[in-house]
Amino acid sequence: MPRSTWDELPATVRAAIERKAGLVARAEIPSAGRNSDFSATLHLRSGGVVFCKGIADAEGKRGAMHRHEADINPWLPSAIAPRLRWRVEVDGWLLLGFDRVTGTHADLAPGSPDLPLVAGAVAALGRDLADCPATAPRLADQWARLAPWRRLAKNPPPGLGPAVAEQLIPWEERAVEAADGHDLVHTDLHSLNILVSGHQAVIIDWAWSRTGSAAVDIAFLIARLVAAGHPPPTAEEWAEALPVWRQTPPAVRTALAVEIWGIWEYQAAQQRRDLWRTLVPAARARAMYHLDGLGFEHKFDDVLVSGDERGGPGR
Repeated sequence: MPRSTWDELPATVRAAIERKAGLVARAEIPSAGRNSDFSATLHLRSGGVVFCKGIADAEGKRGAMHRHEADINPWLPSAIAPRLRWRVEVDGWLLLGFDRVTGTHADLAPGSPDLPLVAGAVAALGRDLADCPATAPRLADQWARLAPWRRLAKNPPPGLGPAVAEQLIPWEERAVEAADGHDLVHTDLHSLNILVSGHQAVIIDWAWSRTGSAAVDIAFLIARLVAAGHPPPTAEEWAEALPVWRQTPPAVRTALAVEIWGIWEYQAAQQRRDLWRTLVPAARARAMYHLDGLGFEHKFDDVLVSGDERGGPGR
């Protein structure tokens, strides 16, 4: 479903937004983003600016995502996440107004000057959202229900036999335990959800946040670094600057790498989207870097191909 422009919104919705934000002079539609029915930077007649996004089915699943993002926002450090100014519900729409964040999407490629800034933001997440009392679904419960390697063992995709998946089920069970915790975890860190401006990186789009271990966010980001061109050892070395990762035991790192590979492999089997053509091989290479030397026996019908990363769910 294409996103609505400002002029395409129902008049009642535009009026409700303007009661909260002020009269709108013009609306600038972003190039990225696909989870909202409306998203725009609103330039106000007063000279102010606000970022607004909304969903047309406030009582549906996507509405629940946006409601959750609004509920946890007060717990997020304002230095690394945009502050929610207001929310409004009208005629089935749920709309959120945030402080505008300027900047460009983070470049995760090798040698990028954004990498230290991303590390700083992720380190702040691990520090400031540890033992966070925000109410969010537990990531470990979600992973236990998903059980991608158990599912893949029963119905493996081309190039991945059931024997490979069956060997990884014990690692999956360990990953579920490792994902449990009391931190607030973003779970969807990738370049489109990290904006860099000057000497700071800001993390946006918290709709998929969960209660779990802060190590999970780092593990997902390492896989994204590999997808962006880093060899697995280099991506792992980058993460050593993060206190949470330095405290993460090797077996837990392996389990998380295996689980992320399984999640993306399973999602690729369900969704025909170009991004999996990059993400799945990257996650596999990163997992194999951990599994090599641990007695893991495997044979793949190699399906490694390149593709453009467009950002997507890390679940």
